[in-house]
Amino acid sequence: MKTHKKRQAKPRAKRLGQRFQKALLFAAQKHSGQARKASTIPYMAHLMAVASLVLEAGGDQDLAIAGLLHDVVEDCGGEKMLEEVQRRFGARVATIVDGCTDAYVIPKPAWRDRKRAYISRLKNEDSDTRLVSAADKLNNLRSILSDYREIGESVWSRFHGGRDGTVWYYRTLLDEFMRDKPNRITRDLELAVNELEAVVNANPSTNPKGALSAAEV
Repeated sequence: MKTHKKRQAKPRAKRLGQRFQKALLFAAQKHSGQARKASTIPYMAHLMAVASLVLEAGGDQDLAIAGLLHDVVEDCGGEKMLEEVQRRFGARVATIVDGCTDAYVIPKPAWRDRKRAYISRLKNEDSDTRLVSAADKLNNLRSILSDYREIGESVWSRFHGGRDGTVWYYRTLLDEFMRDKPNRITRDLELAVNELEAVVNANPSTNPKGALSAAEV
């Protein structure tokens, strides 16, 4: 007698509705004309990549929207922009965007002070904010590594922290994120940080811009 196995239902994709579409348009308008550091790549490429990483890691629509908007406060209007984000997309999105913002004024505070303050804040952020933040840092670091493979050591001149400051920042961020249970994003971030450190160790510099003293680290 033949037995019939029940077919397993295919999992349904998480729905991205009109709010996501509005956020995509909002981000494109606010970041219009902005480019990735030292390139002609539209800044939207980074924002869409962060939203994609968040969705691939299981994030819902609010987290994907926060991924699209995570830099809009820092780059496009400060606290007034945060109020607009909350009005348009809700308190949860605004909370995540706020948690991903390390500067609210232009010119921005000194790089090292700003990064230290951000890492300190990150320790107390909720899991939603930490997921979006990790996705942001993963995409940024992947871009740095890609540029390094193309242009070599000159890539560090683009960054206020220089070579050693950049390595310190991403290693410290990874250590903080890894206090949580590893996920798809933080595992990939660990691989990227390890590659970054390997690159630096293979190409030592006698006077790296932004190097941190033992006391500063």
